[in-house]
Amino acid sequence: MAKYQSLNERVIRIKANIEEKNRLIEEYKPFIASTVEKHLGRYVEYGIDDELSIALIAFNEAIEKYDIQKGSFLSFAKITIKNRLIDYFRKEQKLRGQIVCVEPDQQEDDEELANLYAAESVKEYTEAQKSELRRLELQEIKKELAQWGISFADVAKSSPKHESTRRRYLAVIDFIMNNPDIADIIKTKKYLPIQKIAEALKIPRKQIERGRNYIVAAVLILSGDYQFINEYIKWR
Repeated sequence: MAKYQSLNERVIRIKANIEEKNRLIEEYKPFIASTVEKHLGRYVEYGIDDELSIALIAFNEAIEKYDIQKGSFLSFAKITIKNRLIDYFRKEQKLRGQIVCVEPDQQEDDEELANLYAAESVKEYTEAQKSELRRLELQEIKKELAQWGISFADVAKSSPKHESTRRRYLAVIDFIMNNPDIADIIKTKKYLPIQKIAEALKIPRKQIERGRNYIVAAVLILSGDYQFINEYIKWR
């Protein structure tokens, strides 16, 4: 399986690849089920509940329609699933002649859908939803760190133990984030230009080397699609 810099970029790259799309859908089945359960207010199971079949189709639709300029793919997928479930309940209502409690009508053209998911901010998620999305983000950053040969344990070991060290590392991280050329080297070449950073900030090279894993992890998270991890960690 190819490596991707973030979930958002991964979705863009696999749009025309059926095998990779199916792999992503399989990987995010827990997220899809969680979204459906929170919408219905009950437990659902694959192979039994029709709503999950609707949600799987909706997740695939989200992959095909997603635009990286709009924001988080998972937010977009959540709204797409929600809207398709509403469609399903409306159709069931007409077929059965029953009154079903659903949300107000919503325009479902691409422009309205984009406005909907852009308006639904992270703050609107419940703590349970945040926990689920944070778990998925941790899976993504774990894969991204693996490209550097870095594990979560490595990051923990190199984390600053003193306030002075923390401030020094934050200065390095800020410098990288404010210098696109260096950030691009890190993202594309998987290389931390320690000497260049040390000379620019007048920080001993060895001090940066000791914090390499922590610094790399911070840059990848801050520059990637990791909204919930960012919220949880509080870098500054």
